[in-house]
Amino acid sequence: MKIHEYQARQILSDAGIPVPPAEVVRTPEDAALAFKKLGAAMCVVKAQVYAGGRGKAGFVKLVRSADEAREAAKFMLTHRMVSYQTGPEGVPVSVVLVAPGVDIAREYYLGMTVDRGRNTVTLIASAEGGVEIEEVARRSPEKVIKEPLHPLLGLQGYQAREVAYRLGFRDKQANEAARLMMNLSKVFMRYDASLAEINPLVVTTDGQLLAIDAKINFDDSALFRHKDVEDMADESQEKPLDVRARKADLNYIALDGNIGCLVNGAGLAMATMDIIKLHGAEPANFLDVGGSVTAEGAIEAFRIILSDPKVKGILVNIFGGIARCDLIAEALIQAGREVGFQVPVVVRLEGTNADKARVILDDAKGQLPTLTAAKDLEDAAAKIAAAVA
Repeated sequence: MKIHEYQARQILSDAGIPVPPAEVVRTPEDAALAFKKLGAAMCVVKAQVYAGGRGKAGFVKLVRSADEAREAAKFMLTHRMVSYQTGPEGVPVSVVLVAPGVDIAREYYLGMTVDRGRNTVTLIASAEGGVEIEEVARRSPEKVIKEPLHPLLGLQGYQAREVAYRLGFRDKQANEAARLMMNLSKVFMRYDASLAEINPLVVTTDGQLLAIDAKINFDDSALFRHKDVEDMADESQEKPLDVRARKADLNYIALDGNIGCLVNGAGLAMATMDIIKLHGAEPANFLDVGGSVTAEGAIEAFRIILSDPKVKGILVNIFGGIARCDLIAEALIQAGREVGFQVPVVVRLEGTNADKARVILDDAKGQLPTLTAAKDLEDAAAKIAAAVA
């Protein structure tokens, strides 16, 4: 789960990390009032969205008057932001951050994430802040510091001090930078984050360390422990079908093809998409209904898949382990009656009572003429690819 920058800044501030003051506004007039309230000669107006590339897209603007702040906010609040991370449809902007300008002497990158290669949380730092860390790593990997954390002890003081010195901090500033890293680590652990990032962390011309931009992502599987974080979600930043699937406890990702996939299990989903491509077709989505398929879950899954106008056919690939195949077949038939299959639907069921399930599906052919039972996955993929060709 993602949150907005202004929310991440508040979390960092509450943890003792120095963050400059800012005002969150939702109207152009409030942006003008915020400029006056902050009393700075120059402010930055930043669109609050769940995507990067704001600056290049024109959704981060420096302003030098209340009128300029009003006009910048008006533009952002009335246009969808399109960047390399949003796709051509862009994302809406409903919240804007107005922050005072800062006299910057140096910029740094500081972040924490899970290193899948080392199977541990890792502190990442670089003296090249203000740009995409992925670009720095590609261009100059030696400039990216990676400090793995102990899985039980977390970030230790000596590690933070060592990283501070490697970044070029000295004396009092080195202690302040190390303390900031320790506080960032506490945020990461406290909130079960998957990413906690400050970019840039700046040193001002008068020697202050300030986090002037922040990004925090959270582990969805741990949100049950963080109701306060869950309440921060902004559904307007997500695709409607993604929100709908999450509320139904379905794992759904839209893709660019025309064959919808309804499966139970992530590994099975990957195999299903691979075999669809092997037969010359393209998957329209990744939709995992989980280990135990219910009629209610199947109905909502079909509704979500069929809401995508690109879908010309559906491949159902279910392994009946926890739930019996005959019960799954009956759930699929009930879903077909309620939703109405207007496109070809090919079903491959394997596992407990699979033969009985195929009989049930064959008997339902009169009621659901677009429904076809396949004998195995290869047969299913061939049939659905041919149906949408």
